[in-house]
Amino acid sequence: MEDQLKKLTISLLAYAVQRDLSPETLCRLSNISTAQLQTDKQPLSPKQVGDLWLNAIHLSKDDLFGLHFGESLQLSALGIVGEIIKSSETVGNALTIAASLTHLITTAFTLNVRQNEDSFSVEFIPTSPDWQSSTTSVQTLDLLMVFVVHELDGLMMKKISPRAISYGRPIDNIAEYERVMRCKPVMNAATNTLTFDKKYWDEQIITANYELQQILLQKVSPLKDALAEKQTLKNRIHNYLLANSYLGIVSLEDIAANFNISARTLQRKLKEEGINFQQVADEVRKSLAINYLKAGSYPVKEISYMLGYNELSAFTRTFKRWTGITPAIYQKNYN
Repeated sequence: MEDQLKKLTISLLAYAVQRDLSPETLCRLSNISTAQLQTDKQPLSPKQVGDLWLNAIHLSKDDLFGLHFGESLQLSALGIVGEIIKSSETVGNALTIAASLTHLITTAFTLNVRQNEDSFSVEFIPTSPDWQSSTTSVQTLDLLMVFVVHELDGLMMKKISPRAISYGRPIDNIAEYERVMRCKPVMNAATNTLTFDKKYWDEQIITANYELQQILLQKVSPLKDALAEKQTLKNRIHNYLLANSYLGIVSLEDIAANFNISARTLQRKLKEEGINFQQVADEVRKSLAINYLKAGSYPVKEISYMLGYNELSAFTRTFKRWTGITPAIYQKNYN
């Protein structure tokens, strides 16, 4: 089974050639050998991938390297994942499938696709609370978001623009983001989200092939299972809570049912990893709280309710324990 991250890395190196950068130099600086790229036996390490992004940015003198890479990327660069997406029947089906396979390409974000009354949205949820300080995560987010916008063009054979775009971080060159994304983004928002008109959801895809998609999905299942086995239970629960944050922090029993184990077994397995469910849930609450407060568009009391606290005072005490200051002061200082 092909290594999806390695497939994307090779595409990044191919894009570097278009930018007159030497792929050999990039690999050497990032401690990546040609042999490593040619075999599935030796996966790339997070440090190698991170160094590759840093070196690409440095040599190209382009702080928006990920944005521009995503603008040029084709579905074929995602290998079998791209083929699965292309064989979807509708845009909605393609996005739903893509969201379920994102972890084969990156573990920095999970995707959550939602339908609303007159629109649908794709939310890119960071798996780390300090993602904004990670060059790899920031560049990967740019890559993923612009890739979704531009590949919808290819699937529908028409040029479309999002209704709205929000980023959960500051943006320096907002005009360039607007050019590439075809919509002026809102920065420092609560979420990283693309919103589209609902009319595109059921749009038929010309390359649809349901039978082929089922075969490809069966082919990719062992890889999904292998990746899931490599993840700790803590990380799997953490990612699940982030991806489903709109439901609030669900109970231990609900999480156990989702992972097809008993609540007692889940507690035992987490204990073996040196943590408990409450600690994992608190990590997610902290991450969400900081993102919501940074957005500046939610009152502290509403954030408290969104995170499942019955009393504002309880949220205030907990947040002060996390950061040393109250949520109101944190929000005021950031904004």
